[in-house]
Parts: sequence; structure tokens; C-alpha cells
Amino acid sequence: MVRSSTSIPGNHLANEHDTASLVVTRELSGSLLSRALPNAPDGYTPAQLDCPSTRPSVRDAADLSDNEKQWLETRLGKSIDPMRDLLRRINIPNFDGPAYITSNENNRSALPNIGIAMSGGGYRALLNGAGAIAAFDSREENATSPGHLGGLLQSATYLSGLSGGGWLVGSLFMNNFTTVSQSLNDPTQTVWQFDQSIFEGPEQGSIQLLDTASYFNTIRDQVNGKRDAGFNRSVTDYWGRALSFQLINATDGGPAYTWSSIAQADDFMQGDTPFPVLVADGRAPGELLISGNTTVYEFNPFEFGTWDPTTFGFIPTEFLGSNFSNGELDPRVQCVRGFDNAGFVMGTSSSLFNQFLLNADSAGLPSFAQNFVTDILESIGRDNNDIADYSPNPFYGYHNSTNRNAQSGRLTLVDGGEDLQNIPLHPLIQPNRHVDVIFAIDSSADTESVWPNGTALVATYERNLNETGIGNGTSFPSIPDTNTF
Repeated sequence: MVRSSTSIPGNHLANEHDTASLVVTRELSGSLLSRALPNAPDGYTPAQLDCPSTRPSVRDAADLSDNEKQWLETRLGKSIDPMRDLLRRINIPNFDGPAYITSNENNRSALPNIGIAMSGGGYRALLNGAGAIAAFDSREENATSPGHLGGLLQSATYLSGLSGGGWLVGSLFMNNFTTVSQSLNDPTQTVWQFDQSIFEGPEQGSIQLLDTASYFNTIRDQVNGKRDAGFNRSVTDYWGRALSFQLINATDGGPAYTWSSIAQADDFMQGDTPFPVLVADGRAPGELLISGNTTVYEFNPFEFGTWDPTTFGFIPTEFLGSNFSNGELDPRVQCVRGFDNAGFVMGTSSSLFNQFLLNADSAGLPSFAQNFVTDILESIGRDNNDIADYSPNPFYGYHNSTNRNAQSGRLTLVDGGEDLQNIPLHPLIQPNRHVDVIFAIDSSADTESVWPNGTALVATYERNLNETGIGNGTSFPSIPDTNTF
């Protein structure tokens, strides 16, 4: 079941039943807590280090990873009480929700398994999605008033995002799964300062942390470190670094924060957060994408890969950038760490917005900034202007008969909405995850008046019917066409 929403009603005043939750909210409403896990060994530069005793390899996508299964045991136990309280407050007619949860709390398969999907759409999607997340979050003031949806976030097992929705998901997790209110009202002003152009660099209060020239030079130097270490660059590297100053840390863009570090955060390990997943599409530079021919990849705290029957495999996210071949690492090579930079992952899921950088000449920027972008394009090639380069291809030589990239040393990814699936439903409809209900926040701008018209839902529905079998056993409800919407 998919529930789609485009707006969230405002919160009303709390009543006496909300005293306890308001106390917690006030305790949490101060400044952001710095994450203790900027764990990349050399900032933005991936580094080759000794592998663990059990060397990483590509695993077949026939089942969930052992890590995800173990995490689910913890999370599902944590979601029971919030789900019971949510059902009590929304008071569904002719259904005693709390009694149902209580009678089935030892039967996990009978309890609702909930997913939340945050669509793409740039800053519009980030901010509209943030309103939804705030309404779903029991930590927010008034969110647990009667009839309100506070606690849905605490009840959810999975939280997926792409493009602007991915920025939202990634930013919250890179800042200790903070609340939306904390991000908006952080007195240190280190995140979500969206009134400052991404072309100009971060501002903290009335102080410009970096002048615009230093800001661009910092980004350039960080990406050059990756190049000097022998890895390919793309415009997405620069785009992801710029995003990071807004979404992770305004002082230096958090160059050492990795996506896999989420798995080491206490709140995630203890099952106190949903399972975050970002999506991107596989695509060679210049290739035309349609939903029926696209391999959809996902980034989760444990793994990177795809459920699609093309590649149908996963590697540990932590070891992206390592030189896999035929599903294994050569015993003579080291493991790479730090490639899965969080800003790069968020930028990958939104590479369509590389156009922000590519249009710098029309943004009224000083000539040095325009020259910066021109130099980037000349050094990496304009054909690579809308892709993210994940070379060396971790799936080289893997599933040769079905994997379109099996004989290419290069894996390039693009914005997860380029195949029109602008709502990241793909990770949530995988049979192995057994998700029962999805709350989809669609911030797409499909019509002339920039409202969603169901295009994203239709794309996912049609993909599941595709005669190529790309749906791979997923099911999806019948969706009317966009004219009906």
C-alpha cells in the first residue's frame, strides 16, 4: 500500500497528554550535537589500508545482508511502543489499534512494517519533506497532539530519499539524526543556511566563514586530493562538496564523514532510527535513460549495490573504491576506505543538479568563480558533467551474462529520478524487506503549476510490469495515469 502526500497540516497546541513529550522536546531543542564519527582516514581523499581478516567480496542479492537482518531485530523491538501510541492517538474508527499491537507484539510478521519515501525535487523537496518529517517525529513540539502523526517516524523501519529528499535524509543522519527544528534553529548556524547561495559559500551569523574565493579553493583542493590518489573525478565531486557545507558542516563541509559511518552511530546501532537508503541510477555518460532499462542502485549504511536482476549484487559500502574483480578482491591489493563520502553520496543521488554549477556563468558570479567551473569541465570533460564516477567498477566481471557493466572498469551513476521514478520506492518494495505500507512524500514539479501529477508512481508501476523482468518479483498497486491524477 502506498499513501502519497504533498502537504502536511500545521501543528496545533498541545494538551495535557503531551507534557512528557514536550519536556523531551525542549531538552532536545538546543544546538546540534557534533557527530563523533568523521571516520575517513584522510578527509575527502580515499586511502588504501589493510583489509579486515575476512576480505570483503560481492554478495549475491538473493537475501538481506546479515547486518541488516541483525539490525532489524533491534529496530522492530524499538518501534512497537511508538506504533501503539500513534494508533491510540489517531483513533481509527472500528479498529482498536493499541489492542492489536499488544496482542501481536511477539509476532513480528503481524505488525505493520512501515517505510517512508522522500521524493526528489531539489531544495523544494528538502523543505517540503522536512515539514513532513517534523510532523512524523514525536520529538517535535505538538507532534503528538490527538490526531497528529508524531511517532510515525519512530514507528518506521525504513526511510528512503533521492535528490532533495536524499539531502534531507543524509543531513539528518550526518547530524546525529537530529530533529528538523534543531536543524532550522541551530544557534551555531552550521547547517541549513539556505539563504546563502551555494555559489558563495557558508555564512555564520554576520560573519562569512570563508570568502567566496577560499570556499571554491577549499572545494578544489579537497577534490584534487582524490584525483592525486588515483581516482576519477566528476562534477558530482564538486557538487557534493558544495552541498556538504550546507547539509553537514558549514566550517569545512565535513570532508571525513562517510555514509557507512551511520552504521557506527550509537542511535542507529541501538535501533533508535529508521534504516536510511538513498538511490541512484546506473547510466553511462550520454546514455538515454528510461525506467525499463535502468539499473537502480542503493546506498545503505551497510551496503551498496542493486536488487535488479542485471547486476544483482552488493558490496560493503565502507569499501567502495576498492578494486573488485569477479566478485573478489585480489589478495595482493589493499582495501580502500573513505570513498563513500557522505556529500558525494548525496550528490550522486542528485547529480541532475550539477546544472547549478554548469550554469555558473549566468549566476552573476565573479569571473574567478566562472573560471573555476570552466577549468573543472575542461579537466574532466564535458561528457562527464552529469554523472558520478564510482570507478573502479566494484561489479567488474560479476554476473557477466546479465550485468551490462560487467566488462567495464568504470561504473557511473546519475540522479535517482532521471528514470522518472522520482519517489524512492524501489528499496521499499523489495520482497525481502517485507514492507507493508509506504508513506510517500511527493514534492515533484510535474505540471505547469509545479504540482506532482503521479508521474513518479506511474513510472514505478510500469517498471514492475516491464516485459524484461527488471521488476524482479516486486509488486506494486495499480496506478491510474497522470491524466486521472
